[in-house]
Amino acid sequence: MNKKNIAVIFGGVSSEHQVSITSATAIMEGLPSDKYDITPIIISQKGSWYLFDQPLNELANDDWETRLSLKRVLISTDHQKPGLIIFDKERLQYVSIDCYFPVLHGKNGEDGTIQGLLDLTNIPYVGCGTLSSALSMDKVFAYQIVKELKVKIPEFISFHQQQYNDELLAQKIKETLGYPLFVKPVNSGSSFGITKVYQEDELKKAIEHAFLHDQKVICEKAIVGTEVGCAVYGNEKPETGLVGEISASQDYLDFNDKYIYGQIKQYVPARVDHDILKLVQQKAIDIYQTLGCSGLARVDFFIKENGEIIFNEINTMPGFTPSSRYPKMLEASGIQYSDLLDELIELALSKKEIEYEKC
Repeated sequence: MNKKNIAVIFGGVSSEHQVSITSATAIMEGLPSDKYDITPIIISQKGSWYLFDQPLNELANDDWETRLSLKRVLISTDHQKPGLIIFDKERLQYVSIDCYFPVLHGKNGEDGTIQGLLDLTNIPYVGCGTLSSALSMDKVFAYQIVKELKVKIPEFISFHQQQYNDELLAQKIKETLGYPLFVKPVNSGSSFGITKVYQEDELKKAIEHAFLHDQKVICEKAIVGTEVGCAVYGNEKPETGLVGEISASQDYLDFNDKYIYGQIKQYVPARVDHDILKLVQQKAIDIYQTLGCSGLARVDFFIKENGEIIFNEINTMPGFTPSSRYPKMLEASGIQYSDLLDELIELALSKKEIEYEKC
């Protein structure tokens, strides 16, 4: 059997650079070696693209870009010569690619930019397309669309950095949302830039912190409830895994809880009434389809004590180590990690075949 060549793209310029490396390393180690060859492509935090033809453990040190001698690489958008162009000393080397697997989180990863580039190549890629990625990444757009499905969303106020007036805004927030509340960058993930604000004198600092990560900020009324997620996969007929519940060492999940100290407790299935979990799964599919998602996504909700379900966010490229929430929910549903990776590539290939048929 001829093995397919999978280009795994990771790293990136966002705050989630290291998270991406961790996810991609797990994916490259987990892809079935009897079916796939792997071409690792790493993007530095400065935006340079390299062929990472070194042992993966070299990624453990963040000085890899200056320490290692790596070849520069470009993605070809020429349909007559699709694939990778590698700058190998005095010559150019061409590498044919069967499928791209972009394992990029946050800016330029989940916001539709890398997806737009890959659309131009005419080569299949894993995950959501350009528009669905952009809509899902922007918390305000996602909320507005989900609200049309009659799914509850948090009360919120959003604003651009150029519109920011701390005195007027503080008064509006106090009257509309009250405290406590969350201040978040509109386009960010892994809890970067997020602050829980308990009183008015903490608000300005939290907003300024969020602006370090994005030019748009959203303030949301804090929801008291159980935080759950639903792993969705598929194209035209998506399916879900079991709904998972998470709890943290404090009253909300920050980056350290998620990735540094491992203080998240996961429960799969979630410790919630079975009928409510069924509703969560259906709402997750409805949101996934309405946003035009394909391949995969994790849809997160809060479940209040009275059983009310409130949409939190959708992640089109969730964390992807074997212990991450998305794979864990599907593992509990009977799908092993390597089989999941195989399925996602097959979904990418079948999606492209359907697109060819419609041309």
